[in-house]
Parts: sequence; C-alpha cells; structure tokens
Amino acid sequence: MCFDWGPGEMLLCETSFNKTDKAEKAPSCPFIYIVRKDVDVYSQILRKLFNESHGIFVGLQKIEEELSGKSRKAQLVRVSKNYRSVIRACMEEMHQVAIAAKDPASGRQFSSQVSILSAMELIWNLCEILFIEVAPAGPLLLHLLDWVRLHVCEVDTLSADVLGSDNPSKHESFWNLVTVLVLQGRLDEARQMLSKEADANPSSAGMCRVLGDLMRTMPILSVCGSCFAYLVLGELELKWQHWREECDRHLQDNTFAASPHLESLCKIMLGDEAALLEQKELLSNWYHFLVTRLLYSNPTVKPIDLHFYAQSSLDMFLGGESSPEPLDNILMAAFEFDIHQVIKECSIALSNWWFVAHLTDLLDHCRLLQSHNLYFGSNMREFLLLEYASGLFAHHSLWQLGVDYFDYCPELGRVSLELHIERIPLNTEQKALKVLRICEQRQMTEQVRSICKILAMKAVRNNRLGSALSWSIRAKDAAFATLVSDRFLRDYCERGCFSDLDLIDNLGPAMMLSDRLTFLGKIAPRSFWMTLLTDALPLLEQKQVIFSAEQTYELMRCLEDLASGRPECGEPDAQRLQDDDIETTKVEMLRLALARNLARAIIREGSLEGS
Repeated sequence: MCFDWGPGEMLLCETSFNKTDKAEKAPSCPFIYIVRKDVDVYSQILRKLFNESHGIFVGLQKIEEELSGKSRKAQLVRVSKNYRSVIRACMEEMHQVAIAAKDPASGRQFSSQVSILSAMELIWNLCEILFIEVAPAGPLLLHLLDWVRLHVCEVDTLSADVLGSDNPSKHESFWNLVTVLVLQGRLDEARQMLSKEADANPSSAGMCRVLGDLMRTMPILSVCGSCFAYLVLGELELKWQHWREECDRHLQDNTFAASPHLESLCKIMLGDEAALLEQKELLSNWYHFLVTRLLYSNPTVKPIDLHFYAQSSLDMFLGGESSPEPLDNILMAAFEFDIHQVIKECSIALSNWWFVAHLTDLLDHCRLLQSHNLYFGSNMREFLLLEYASGLFAHHSLWQLGVDYFDYCPELGRVSLELHIERIPLNTEQKALKVLRICEQRQMTEQVRSICKILAMKAVRNNRLGSALSWSIRAKDAAFATLVSDRFLRDYCERGCFSDLDLIDNLGPAMMLSDRLTFLGKIAPRSFWMTLLTDALPLLEQKQVIFSAEQTYELMRCLEDLASGRPECGEPDAQRLQDDDIETTKVEMLRLALARNLARAIIREGSLEGS
C-alpha cells in the first residue's frame, strides 16, 4: 500500500502520477500528495456552524443534571430547535454566497453545500418530531405538515409571483398555486385564491363557493399557543367521515364537472391517490406526497403506522422508475423509528461527523441509545463525538473546540485528548500557552512536561536563555535546566555579565532543581558578591600568585561596583553596600589584598616576559 496516515487527519500517498487539480501537492516532494480526511473544517461558513453548535453542545451537557419530567422534554426540544436554527442560518448564508459567486465551479460547489445543509435540517427536523417531541396521533400530523411547509417552500415564491400580477386568476400559474396550497393543507389561503377566481369568472362562482365551504368546514386540529386544542379523536374521526361523505356527494353529483381544476382539487381533498399522483411535479418528492395523503385520508394516523404509509408512498411515488436515494433511505429509517439505522445511513451519506455526532448526543440525552454499546468498549455517542473532535484537531484554530468534546467522552476522551494534543504544532508562544493551560487545567502532567521541554529547546536555539531556563524549570527537567545553566555560565565567562538577571535573582526554590542551577542562582545575585570576594581573601594572601593581573583587575572592578552601588548589565536597582564598620573594614581589607596581589602579579608576569 502506498497510503499512510500523516499528521492532522491527512492521508499521504506517494505516486509517480502528475499533479491533478484535486490533489494538494506537498512543497517538499513532487510525488507526495495529500488527501484530507475532513475538508469541511476549512470552509469559512461551515466553521460558523461548528463554532455556534459548540456552545449549544456544552450548554446541553451542563444542564443535563437539572432536567427532569416535562421541563426536560421542553428543554431538549428547545436545544434541538437551536441546532436547527444554526444549520438554517449557515444554509442561508451559503445560498447567498452561491448566488454571488463569479466562478461557475465555485457556484456549483456552494449550491451543493446548500443542498447538503438543507437535507441535514430536513432529517434533523423529522427526528425532532418523531424522537424528541414524540407527538401522539393527531398532533403528529400537524408537526409533519409544518415540516413539509418548511422544507417545500417554493409555494411562497409562486404566490408572490401570482399575486403580484395585474390579474392573478388569469396568471398561467394560478391553478398550480391553488393546487399546491391544497396539497400543503393551507386551505384558508386556497379559499382566498378561489374568491379571486369567482370574482373574475362569474360562471364558476357557484362552484368556487361550494368548494370553499368544503375547505372551511374540513375538521382539522388547531393549535392554540403551545397546547393542542382538539376534539377527542373518536369525535374528530366521526366528523371527518361526515365531511368526506359530503365531498364525495358533490363529486358524484358532478358539482364541479364544468371545471376540471376544481374537480381535481375535490379529488385531492378526498385523498384520491390517483389524483395526488397526477400532481407529482407539484409535490416534488415522496414525503410531501406522504403527508398530503395522510392529511386527506388518515389525519389521526398513529406513530406506529407511519412506516406502512411511508413505504407505500415511496413505492407509489417512484413507481419503479427509479431507486431510492440515500436521503430517501434515511427518512424511511426515521419513519420506521430505527434510530441506529438513521445514524448509520447519515454517517455514510454525509461528508463530515458534525451531524451524526450532535444528533446522537441529543438522542442519547433523550435516553434513546442507552442500550447500544460498541464492541470495542465505547458507546455510539462517544464513538461519534471522538471522530468529530479528531477532525476538529486537524484545523489550526478549531482544535480548541475539540477539547470540550473530548472532555465529555468519559470512556476514551482523556486518552484521545492526550494523543491529539501532542500533535498540535506549537507555531507561536501564544498558541503554546493555550495548549499548556488546557493541559494544566486537566492535570496532564506528561503533556505539560513535553510542551515545556519543546519550548525550552526552541528558546535555546534562538539564544533566548532566560526563556529556555523558565520553560525547563516549569517542565521540572533537571537535565535541561543544567544544560541551560551551563550556557548562562559560559556566556558570563565570555561577556563578563549575566543576561536575564531578574530571572536568576528570583529563582527561589526552583534553583534546587539541579546542582548547576543552584550554583547559578547563588553566584549571580550581587548580594552574594561580597561573600565570594571575602572567601577569595586567603587566596589573595598566598605567597604563590593565584590570580593574574587581568583577573585581579576584574575582582577590583567588582569590588568598586559594590562599593559605589553602580548598576551592572541593566540591573534596575543594585543592592547598596551597608554603611557600617564591618562592611567598611571588609572593603578596605579587600582593596589592600587586591593591591598587593596586583603588584606581585605584575612583577611575576614581567619577570616571565623578561626571561
């Protein structure tokens, strides 16, 4: 196999083929091509989807313990609607971008994304109705009607076009509009359109009035605020049956025989399947056909019977002329109340893990997936969240969102976070500090040590010894702290002064990390210089010359620096010598000893040169 996983969710392939437009060529080798696992994270608009939904996700995890009873269900429905509003907002923005695109290829790409987002919201909305709302017979159909009206919205554009004309009833799309309104159960609007036909065409006024009355008297559930105000189902079904008989009587009496359009509308209201299928073009899809069919044939359908109607509607609508699309299979699985099949089909059909991860998490909070564990030790919710979070870590900034998703995976989340966080490229110190803070908050000791060591090594390479020492101390790496201390001492030998004296002066207990660091911490502060010079007194009084003239001059300079309190190497405030008899005596003794040693050193060095 020529494939291998590279960093950041990339698949690397070594090949001798020439570059194609779809391949991303690595700059270092003309024969290495990169295939990214999840390209959606690089879409500017979809990034808004990821960012907005992250807040909803985290909020849901935090309020989980507070939810119970009816308030729990209401809150979960609210969360679901929030997710859908984010999808719809991104879809509308993507649609505007597609319209404004100057490049046809880009326009097609954005339009494709619009279609995917639309399908995602369509599926999510249906799952919300069936699995989260859990609407009973009666209200169920009202929810499905709203679902169809929301996602088959061409009727609004058609209505604006027809009503905006000088003579709406003569518009070429007038009857299409009336028919679509009836198909969607928008009977009040359909009656208004029929009144325009009656005004413009007196010969059909009587027929329009009769059909309008049938529309007005159709028994249907109504929504009052947040509660469903409806008759007892048995009574509703009885009224429904009487209404249907009246519609059928008018049809049998040829009341609408003079107007094929009105007669077709009456057949639709009777739930005539042949009449409905004649409007396939206006229905546009099988699930619209399903809801219209239920509206006019079984408005009190029970959830358990939905899949029978759904399957027969799909079969009738396709008529054996075509095979179901992936979206059809997903919707059918939902109508069959097969949650796991919905998730499986979505995982296969959609281009990223966002949808299935968040939907599964929400359904898990609805306690619908509790019994479904995977064979490798994780449950479905956690598996999908881990996959989604892994994709986020491939992006230079979205990885921060992925951290929270790993946090809410109790089984494998921490292990996965540790593995992924080690792969984050620490391009800047700011990014490194973010990563470090995340690791410290979660007590990820090994990762903290590793990051600090990487930053220390970078600082050494850039000759920033103070930063390198700080990072090595933070990493508690004695060996590296010793290495940096050696560099400090070597620099001191070469330059005669210390850099980063503030840091060295304030090492505190950290200097005990290594012997060399302890030595550095003790020798560097000016307060310790007098001790070192005093310790040098016996060496200065030796008969054998130990310090050369140059070294003696350096010691004399240090003494005078202390005596005068003059700052050195940018030190802000040098400690001044205490003006007491003991310190004065020390200074005088040192000056005398240094002067004697200097004289002997000059004589000795002169004698050596003469010989």
